[in-house]
Amino acid sequence: MKLRTLACATLLAAAIMPAHAQDAAKGAKPGAAAAPIASVNGVAIPASRAEALTRARTQQGAPDSPQLRGAVREELINREVITQDANRAGLTRNAEYLVQMDLVRQEVLLQAYVRDFFRKNPVPDAEVQKEYERVKSTMGDKEYKARHILVEQEDKAKAAIADLKKGAKFDELAQKLSKDEGTKSRGGDLDWQSPATLVKPFSDVMVKLEKGKYTDLPVRTQFGWHVIQLEDVRAIKHPSITEVKPQIEDRLRQQKFELHVRDLRAKAKVE
Repeated sequence: MKLRTLACATLLAAAIMPAHAQDAAKGAKPGAAAAPIASVNGVAIPASRAEALTRARTQQGAPDSPQLRGAVREELINREVITQDANRAGLTRNAEYLVQMDLVRQEVLLQAYVRDFFRKNPVPDAEVQKEYERVKSTMGDKEYKARHILVEQEDKAKAAIADLKKGAKFDELAQKLSKDEGTKSRGGDLDWQSPATLVKPFSDVMVKLEKGKYTDLPVRTQFGWHVIQLEDVRAIKHPSITEVKPQIEDRLRQQKFELHVRDLRAKAKVE
């Protein structure tokens, strides 16, 4: 489940203490908080805020360095100066501000909830292996390199087939006639595809073609009428489970969370 961030995504990130800061806090004595990084008109800027914002910047690709930490300090000072002036101007009582702050608070809580759920519900290796095998079986053991011409009417598809039988080149006809803007400029080239990635009426016909042959009759799908040419077939080289394990784990985690949310919705009284 992808949680949408608000315009103030940096503030959200800054509200979450980074892992290394948490580790440091675990070993600290009670009351031994790090010294503030600065004070603005008597208001201290806590070190934890600087650590959180630094982590947000490094997650965006910036290297952790004295220069970055200096820039973070300056930014937080500027923020505090502006915040104090905004408070004096009464902006914290503005209705739109209150709505946005409520959304920010909820967003931070949601992100914390999701992280806690993932921590408490890890994906076992056996589930990853099972999903890996399922996807492999779905993809099959072969992939196909094909071209197609997509038109709106069956008569136009039949006319294209007639032109092919007269010696017209498939790629040239595709460039001239096809309505598929994604492949038209490439002469209808679909590149290498597993049948599972294509709509069934199309793939069912494609896999029965001989290499170099095209369909004698148009093939209808929800997109229109197709003329298909099969160029080549090869065995699929599946990635190893090690290569795709992070993606599979992420997908399974998302599925677990979605089921959890559905269960919560089912138990909730929504009117």
